Amino acid sequence: MYDTILVPTDGSDTAEVAVDHAIDLAEKYGATIHALYVIDVDATSYSLGTEQVDRIRQGHLDEMPEVKESAEKATGQVADAAAEHGLTAEEHVRAGQPARAIRKFAEENEIDLVVMGSHGRSGLSRALLGSVAEHVLRETRVPVLVVDEHAER
Repeated sequence: MYDTILVPTDGSDTAEVAVDHAIDLAEKYGATIHALYVIDVDATSYSLGTEQVDRIRQGHLDEMPEVKESAEKATGQVADAAAEHGLTAEEHVRAGQPARAIRKFAEENEIDLVVMGSHGRSGLSRALLGSVAEHVLRETRVPVLVVDEHAER
């Protein structure tokens, strides 16, 4: 039923709870996990200049070690957790608007299920733009399991 499971992650506690659920499902179905970190170019454009945002969009993360490190840390946590259970996890980094990037990744990679936290790092952007999870639920054509941060692990 589920051969490929996408876990969008930002390294937050909520994302970690979603990872636990994704691993449980991957074990049951023998699925491959895809860990996806999306660099939110809208949020980073306030803290970085437009030149840096353009570099991110073009995939030049080597020129931005702090951004690359955050992405690798978040996806690495998913890969490490999967490996502890004998599972394969592929790590991916994209730049863009998170919900749109998640949807596009799911479509392009024939993802069978998206497992994500109800909210991650948020703040003002979440209040103004709405929840990424909500947008993914409305805009994706694959099943989405949204896990609450307070769910039992």
